[in-house]
Amino acid sequence: MILTLTPNPSIDATMQLGDRLRRGLVHRPSAISQVAGGKGVNVTHALTLADTPSLALFPADQNDPFVALTRQAGIPFHAIPVSEGVRINTTLTEPDGTTTKINGLGATVDPATRREIEETVTRLAGQASWLVMAGSLPPGVPADWYTTLLATVRTAHPGLPVAVDTSDSAMAALGAGLGTAAPTLIKPNGLELGQLVGWDGEALEDAAAEGDFSGVVDAARIVVERGIDEVLVTLGPTGAVLVTREGVWYATPPPVDVQSTVGAGDSSLAGYLIARASHADPAACLARAVAYGTAASGLPGTTIPTPAQLNLKETHVRHLP
Repeated sequence: MILTLTPNPSIDATMQLGDRLRRGLVHRPSAISQVAGGKGVNVTHALTLADTPSLALFPADQNDPFVALTRQAGIPFHAIPVSEGVRINTTLTEPDGTTTKINGLGATVDPATRREIEETVTRLAGQASWLVMAGSLPPGVPADWYTTLLATVRTAHPGLPVAVDTSDSAMAALGAGLGTAAPTLIKPNGLELGQLVGWDGEALEDAAAEGDFSGVVDAARIVVERGIDEVLVTLGPTGAVLVTREGVWYATPPPVDVQSTVGAGDSSLAGYLIARASHADPAACLARAVAYGTAASGLPGTTIPTPAQLNLKETHVRHLP
């Protein structure tokens, strides 16, 4: 069973626009959807659709609309009650695939709830083959909470592989705390990789888009040297790079008509973990990650792909020297 923690879940509301977004004007979307979202929840959703056992842990009251949406999607979950409602993230998608997101702050997690989450994660981790901690941190939680929680879980379960997918201050704090506790796997994009090592993430992404992956590889190697075994860097339409102590691999995505990029990175992480669970080699793990992320970007809103929707045949991986 793969356990996911989403400390700041969200109701993902997506509005598909029939024309490009123009500021200051009234828009009427052609379609609207609301689904249970948040990085770890999306990972569990993708794993469940692939018949890979998973459980999503998140803070939410049982009467919150978010919980009803989670049940409706058939996502296995364990909810820890909080007094405030789950946030709403609003996404606007344009016909050319451009995605604009407005994310809510999230419910405040007080010290008592934080302790309950920590105790529950540690208990459930004893039944897990992987722990995934993903997403932004809610109000009331310190920026280094992922590092603290990782250290606690590792004390109780020393051999448990842990993946982390986060950004901004939480990512910077994770990088600062690698000497205390380092995850097994991280899945940053170029911007988040820059936040982790203190580099210009936009420059890394721009260079990669032009075919120069040296900056991404160098930054990822720094992370590996500091204790993280596997660095999966997703680069949108450019593809993805995987860096481990054993080598470097680059994957180009299959062709796709982009509808929404929301959930694509989460789907990539799920695909990677599915391949890892089957003991696939690094190239195959990277291929499945990119195929999953690409399939998600070709679906509307926060729609999570099934294995039947993957295009592995046109996902190409090569080993970089």
